[in-house]
Amino acid sequence: METLELKTKIVRLHEEELDAQQQKALAQAKAATLRSYSPYSHFRVGASVVLDNGEVVSGSNQENCAYPSGLCAERTAVFYANSRYPGKRILLICIAASSEDGTFTKIPISPCGACRQVLVESERRGGQPLQVLLYGSDCCYLVKSARDLLPLTFDDSYL
Repeated sequence: METLELKTKIVRLHEEELDAQQQKALAQAKAATLRSYSPYSHFRVGASVVLDNGEVVSGSNQENCAYPSGLCAERTAVFYANSRYPGKRILLICIAASSEDGTFTKIPISPCGACRQVLVESERRGGQPLQVLLYGSDCCYLVKSARDLLPLTFDDSYL
């Protein structure tokens, strides 16, 4: 028997340490939380993606009383970006979350498993790492590749 150890490098930084592109995307992710439709969880999530043509597209979580029918902010943003700008690579995704009163989470939240799978597919489609920036009011986490969030990824090599 052999034990495998998986490690992920995450850069912990503060909002003021972000570059201009990251700050712009983060501002849009934070603003997107205000467009969240979350009457059941009362947990607002916003995401924005930066494309290789410089466009920044955002989305928010959209809930439904039939729970599996809703959609996370990350997938809303990614799917909109892919449909609006087909063939453009996603370089960065920023994710922020707040309560109903607009208070952002202190620590960064990470994407659910389904969103991680979509991010890895987007990274594969783009042919280069897709950075993930997770926002918390106390700090941010920067992950250099979506694949780092889902190390045992199911991808097209299995098909």
